[in-house]
Amino acid sequence: MAFETGHDSASKMRFMELALEQARFALENLEVPVGCVIVEDGKVISSGSNRTSETRNATRHAEMEAIDTLLEEWQMIGLDQLEVAEIFSRCDLYVTCEPCIMCTTALSILGIREVFYGCANDKFGGCGSVLSLHDSNSEKLPRGALRGKGFKCTGGLLSEEAVALFRSFYEQGNPNAPKPHRPVRIAQEAE
Repeated sequence: MAFETGHDSASKMRFMELALEQARFALENLEVPVGCVIVEDGKVISSGSNRTSETRNATRHAEMEAIDTLLEEWQMIGLDQLEVAEIFSRCDLYVTCEPCIMCTTALSILGIREVFYGCANDKFGGCGSVLSLHDSNSEKLPRGALRGKGFKCTGGLLSEEAVALFRSFYEQGNPNAPKPHRPVRIAQEAE
């Protein structure tokens, strides 16, 4: 996936379109439709989509998939920790939904340069919706928490398209959702 361009507005939209392609792939595979691409020097170097249902592993978010692909490649060619950190410091991540708290923390620790996302994540967002973990000076972090390098974050890129994919997913129903263990009881009015 080698799409080269500058870091202007048109290229940002093109990279977000590529992230949306990954999200559509996730949707086609009955996963929550989130996708991302990692870009270095105007070139996509990794991509990922959610695989939590397929792997039955709640940590297999799009961002973690893309990161792990890179880390495996770099380990195979023998890059050390400093070289990996240097590369991540030149990389931007485009993702269709605001990274969750787990992914934001990982991106901060890795030292990603910048994150661009589509829609906000009002339940688990780590880039401002719930916590601001992308901000290395965040006072909301608990005492003793591992602090990352922090990164610039911009939301709202093609957010309507990202939300539409979520709507499609939830309208079709999630066949991979856990089945209730017992019937839901409806509260009866007091007489």
